[in-house]
Amino acid sequence: MVHAFVMVKVSGDADTPGVADVVSGIETVTEAHVVAGEFDIVAEVDAPDMYTVLDTVADAVRGIDGVTDTRTYVSMAN
Repeated sequence: MVHAFVMVKVSGDADTPGVADVVSGIETVTEAHVVAGEFDIVAEVDAPDMYTVLDTVADAVRGIDGVTDTRTYVSMAN
């Protein structure tokens, strides 16, 4: 199992809580939180392998209207 944290930046005119709701609805996302700082949302992803994490970010998260950037950090220990 791979556990990753995905930082999501949202455009200024987007509904950030709404984007977080869409992110949290992705199958491999276990939690999504609106946060203050450089990024707007932090999502936790649990996936069977790294390829699924990459697909989640590249296809599902980046495909959401309003998402402008992401950074993915893979947990090295559980």
